[in-house]
Amino acid sequence: MGSSAKIRVMLSSRCNDPFSDDGKTTLSDIRRELKKEIESQKILGRSVFEVWINEDAPPADATHDSWEACMQAVRDCDVLIVPSNGNAGWAKTGGDIGICHAEYTEGLALARGKVRLIALPWVALGTGDQGARNQRFRDELNRQTAFRGGEVKSIDDLKKRVFEALADAVVVLTQRGVKSSASSRFGMGQALDWTRLDFGARKREMENVVRNALAMQPGAKALGDDVVLPLGGQNIGVVVHAIPAAFTVAAAREMVGRPFLRDHERTSLLAKAQGPLHLIACHRTATETQARALLGFPDAIVVSDLFGVYVADEVQKVQFAFLVNCRDDAQTRHALQRFLEWLDQSAEVQRLATRAQSRAKIVRVIAAENKNT
Repeated sequence: MGSSAKIRVMLSSRCNDPFSDDGKTTLSDIRRELKKEIESQKILGRSVFEVWINEDAPPADATHDSWEACMQAVRDCDVLIVPSNGNAGWAKTGGDIGICHAEYTEGLALARGKVRLIALPWVALGTGDQGARNQRFRDELNRQTAFRGGEVKSIDDLKKRVFEALADAVVVLTQRGVKSSASSRFGMGQALDWTRLDFGARKREMENVVRNALAMQPGAKALGDDVVLPLGGQNIGVVVHAIPAAFTVAAAREMVGRPFLRDHERTSLLAKAQGPLHLIACHRTATETQARALLGFPDAIVVSDLFGVYVADEVQKVQFAFLVNCRDDAQTRHALQRFLEWLDQSAEVQRLATRAQSRAKIVRVIAAENKNT
């Protein structure tokens, strides 16, 4: 994102599509009005917003075509607001995605938290290449399942929703920024206090923070050292672990081992929940290669994101996640928050719940078999 003395807001939508009962007012007209209204807003007497719309953008230099100019604007903005009517926009060739589709996916890829989607009534799908582009865009919007509120149908409601989205983004991104920078210096404060601990004490401290943060989630219930957490419409048993040093330190890594191999011993947890899901707080970083090594074989779903690494085995239905850089209370809670947000935003939470149901069935059979032998 580009450096600026102001908060950069980009409004991404179709330009010439009408959005009014009389069919005369276009989305481009509304974006121009919104630009003026947003930039006129002040915080503590100071103008802090700068709005980018392609209608008012200066000509790009010779190295940028109009497509790349829009992509650069997405990269540079701090908040991307997308009022979408399901029209993917123009494209260079018939097989390409539309410009509106590209701006939306570019924003999600760069920083999902800065994107705000506003649902407008969808225009007619269309035919030919444009219809295919529009369908791809709508499939993407449905797949991402971004929260967008109710559908906006009037100009006044659209403007109101844009202001609500911008206010929410300013508050949320400010809070996340504070949390993210809270422990950027690991040689001071609580991060240093944790570093002074031996492996056993640090492991307990890390695990306690994750458990307490989980127990504060809506509908969560503590069950001994484990937590039952509602996810995807199911009660998921969450088991917390911690690696109190770098993953490459064998003594620290072996304090966790392969915890899913003992799932059948968690009879009290499995009596009340599905799963389990293992959360492993890592004092340092973790890689996809290390996650596969812990699982024991490479053919699995492995996803890296801001929180760390998530692993799901579609055969045994084992699931675990590494929460990285858990150096102190704030960083640990932030990693967990990012993981839970990723589950919702990616729609992986439903798949996690389904796997957890299957894993519980497998583990209960193993437990019963061991009891009979």
